[in-house]
Amino acid sequence: MRPVLKNIYHNRDTQFLLLQIIGWFSLSLISFFSLTLWYNQQSFAYVGHTLLQSLLGVGVSWPLRTVFTDLWDKPAWRRLTLTVLAVMACSLVWSVLRLGTFMWMTDETNLWADFGGWLFSSIIIFLCWTAFYHGIKYYLLLQSEHETLLKVAAANQQEQLKRSQAETMAQQAQLKMLRYQLNPHFLFNTLNAISALVVGRDAKNANTMIVQLSSFLRYSLENDPVEMVALDEEINALKHYLSIEQTRFADRLELEFDIDKASRNVKVPSLLLQPLVENAIKYAIAPSESGGKINVIAKVDADQLVVEISDTGPGFRETENRAEHGAGIGLKNTVDRLRAFYADAYQFDFFEPDEGGLTVRICVPLEAPIKKTDELLLQSA
Repeated sequence: MRPVLKNIYHNRDTQFLLLQIIGWFSLSLISFFSLTLWYNQQSFAYVGHTLLQSLLGVGVSWPLRTVFTDLWDKPAWRRLTLTVLAVMACSLVWSVLRLGTFMWMTDETNLWADFGGWLFSSIIIFLCWTAFYHGIKYYLLLQSEHETLLKVAAANQQEQLKRSQAETMAQQAQLKMLRYQLNPHFLFNTLNAISALVVGRDAKNANTMIVQLSSFLRYSLENDPVEMVALDEEINALKHYLSIEQTRFADRLELEFDIDKASRNVKVPSLLLQPLVENAIKYAIAPSESGGKINVIAKVDADQLVVEISDTGPGFRETENRAEHGAGIGLKNTVDRLRAFYADAYQFDFFEPDEGGLTVRICVPLEAPIKKTDELLLQSA
């Protein structure tokens, strides 16, 4: 049964034949109840003629499909003129055939005087046939165009999804690359410091430094660079890093943390702050014989998280030289990661306070905005 229905649905010729049969034999039923029964003409001849005229209607109207198909793309005036002529011709032929067969089957004669009434009814019937044909034709065309548009839209969405997935994968790869660009000097200096402690038989500090280095590296490797972590976790990782640096610089490195309680659970990209602190140590602490101080402040201001990292170094003068010597990679990576996570919804700037030194300020929204690529992936899920 299903293959038959499927064939009817997809085969226009079968659809046309089915509609022809339904339409014309519906006319037979109307004629039977409105004329045959009304005039009490229940004999075989009258009932048979009612069915026969429908069969004649199927045959006479069949060529109209070909005519209308050929006229479909013609100019409107020509199409209208030829349609009217075709309807008139079919009405005339059908009227002659059904009136002739009626007189032949019923033995009624001298009915040609009523030919005008038969012709008028035929014209009405064929005009209705033409209206139904064009209505169904337009409906099928609109349905076909709608299906085509849906297929095109689906193909475009699929292509956009693939492109978005590719962009997302590229972005994730870039984020991983940026996150894993740990300064080789940090590892080199840390290992040298551990080696010096071992040679100097300072096993306690060497062991402490190894544990801190292990904790910091574990955090940097275990956290997915495309995911976000609580600021509290980021601060703890930063403390592991600074503990290593304090072992190297001893009393020359002074630290101060002022982390607002409301900011501790705010999500931020992992290892966002470490390159900034490393930059401060390299250019504010290491060159100074007396060392210096680094302040880390985090607070919630309205709908933003504000993080400030300050040092007591030389300020702008030395900062301008950092980019010239290629030392701005850490800062550039930080800005690139902020842009990847927050688009344009972040602020990154640095300034020189009145008391000297340099302050780097990061402002990010409390909730990371969802990108278009993420929306498409959610819709397709």
